[in-house]
Amino acid sequence: MSAEKDERLWRLARKRASFKRNLFVYLVINLFLWAVWWFTIGKDKGFHGYPWPVWVMLGWGIGLAFQYFNAYNGNHNDLAQEEYERLRREKGL
Repeated sequence: MSAEKDERLWRLARKRASFKRNLFVYLVINLFLWAVWWFTIGKDKGFHGYPWPVWVMLGWGIGLAFQYFNAYNGNHNDLAQEEYERLRREKGL
């Protein structure tokens, strides 16, 4: 395996590890925020309208979704590299 491929695998591994760590933090913090909401407002008033933790979950969740797609579905640089390698094989280089 070439050094370039090793470096790509390390970058991918770091992206995936970062995503998993951020997902864990997202779950813990959001669980805490929902508990705060429940014990301060939710227990008495219930679910009338949108509880404020929904907005935190939504905003942070969108960012986490982008991080997931970047870590597990590649990015444009990886796609360009794959296309370049395919073209090199076709040309016999």
